[in-house]
Amino acid sequence: MRLMLKFTIPVEKGNQAERDGTLGKAIAALIKDVNAQASYFALEDGKRMGIVIFEEDDQARMPVINEPLFAALDAAIEIQPVLTAEDLQRGL
Repeated sequence: MRLMLKFTIPVEKGNQAERDGTLGKAIAALIKDVNAQASYFALEDGKRMGIVIFEEDDQARMPVINEPLFAALDAAIEIQPVLTAEDLQRGL
């Protein structure tokens, strides 16, 4: 199943993580761990935000994916299934 993981990082924690080097490492580890198809980064409400698109068939991996972001970055995380245009057309 194709999933979209969206995370936001509190400003203070993000600043600290950037200074001590854990910000880049945590994001790189996420992208590698999920074998991301795409990843995008921006600001949302003044906070660092990322969106990572990946395939995952084993829901038991959600803690493995989420916990490092919670622990390292105090991230708020949302995960939801997403469709490509082709997926949508097949469904319709």
